[in-house]
Amino acid sequence: MVYQLKTENGLNKIGKFKMTFVVTENCIKCKYTDCVDVCPVDCFKEGPNFLVIDPDGCIDCAVCVPECPADAIVAEHDVTDASWTELNARLARVWPVITKKKDPLPDADTWLNKPGKRDMLEE
Repeated sequence: MVYQLKTENGLNKIGKFKMTFVVTENCIKCKYTDCVDVCPVDCFKEGPNFLVIDPDGCIDCAVCVPECPADAIVAEHDVTDASWTELNARLARVWPVITKKKDPLPDADTWLNKPGKRDMLEE
């Protein structure tokens, strides 16, 4: 679901973040950037060991979804934990834009699809 009635603090009038796609836990400690190369609007932001999608930039094109080797990008309406939507929106305000593919983190393949990585997120 895309919400469009936003205020300056990133929330709309009913308290929901506008978000079309969300980067979730599978990205933590992997940070594959295949998704960045295909994004037509440069809406990915980069942190130390995680990427987020800027809800103000995403145009809901979905080209990033099949590019993610970690299957970490999901449609907002498919997110089972709303805190991921909030996290993407919050960190997108402070992290820098990433526009070019980079090498994944050195031990990305080791961490791929491992659950319970949320506490390892470096903000």
